[in-house]
Amino acid sequence: MKKNLIGLSFDELNAELVSIGEKPFRTKQLWHWLYHQGQTDFSQMTTLAKDFRAKLADLYTAEHPKIVTEQTSVDKTRKWLVEFADGKQVECVYIPEEDRGAVCISTQVGCAQGCKFCHTGTQKLMRNLTAGEIVGQFMTARDSYNEWPTPTDETRFLSNIVVMGMGEPLYNFDNLSKALKILMDGDGIGISKRKITVSTAGMADNIPALADLGVKLAVSLHAPNNEIRNRIMPINKKYPLEKIIAACKEYQRRCERRQYITMEYVMLKGINDTPECAKELMDLVKGLEVKFNLIPFHKWDGAPFEPSDKETIKKFSKILEDNWFAAPVRRSRGEDIMAACGQLKSAKGNKEA
Repeated sequence: MKKNLIGLSFDELNAELVSIGEKPFRTKQLWHWLYHQGQTDFSQMTTLAKDFRAKLADLYTAEHPKIVTEQTSVDKTRKWLVEFADGKQVECVYIPEEDRGAVCISTQVGCAQGCKFCHTGTQKLMRNLTAGEIVGQFMTARDSYNEWPTPTDETRFLSNIVVMGMGEPLYNFDNLSKALKILMDGDGIGISKRKITVSTAGMADNIPALADLGVKLAVSLHAPNNEIRNRIMPINKKYPLEKIIAACKEYQRRCERRQYITMEYVMLKGINDTPECAKELMDLVKGLEVKFNLIPFHKWDGAPFEPSDKETIKKFSKILEDNWFAAPVRRSRGEDIMAACGQLKSAKGNKEA
């Protein structure tokens, strides 16, 4: 099987070309075609010598993940089910705004966290994604919108990346880190580190290292105390709130500039939506610079919870905002195509070997 060049770091690509007898200067040329132009056909890389193009075609591929299905919501959110070389599948989503938008990408096939409110968590973890498979999701999104070559910040619609799809990103940290460095490279895909957010369910050990990458942090908090969080998020037994808060403080200490942490909080009726919970939350995050993102719960078949009503969410938000915390209520996007927060699942095609 030919090696796919997508996902190789610059140094790895250079070593690969040297190993087949090519000069190092070829690396920058090929990198430009792969990641700036998004070209998958070596024969169309017209600034490369013909014999070099032929050699590349004989030995390698530059494949992006295969789109199995593509759905577009009434609100213009777009979701893809993509398939990798081994037949495993994940979902990724583009959430548009008026003049920009974020691509939500996955880092694992399935998820082992088992958060009780999350549809993805009902799908067994199959494996980690490679760096190429993580990068490839964003490249597939660009293919869908024909946003090649890499546009300027003023003209790009796929402007942000949120690592909030299937899986726990920090349990696949090495591949995530490698993928983010490729995505941020200015000579290629060129996404600013300020426009990338990584979300974690609370894998505290790797939270501080995100500051070294320069990307933003979102924590799937969803509870104001360990008692509630233990009930709805099994990861809390290994990484209780005290460890998560300490890791967040270290993250902010390491950040080059002032960096708010987004605390994601799904609103579950009668579970975590009381005024007392709001007050506990404020005590919990003392010493951190945070903003809250209140998320309406999206029902799915078999879900053990009910969504909080709008008035309850509004009161919860007001308590936080009256105490100088930003606490907007996230507008649901793509719910009609199961693309909203916590709804991603791709069991079709993901059978154990």
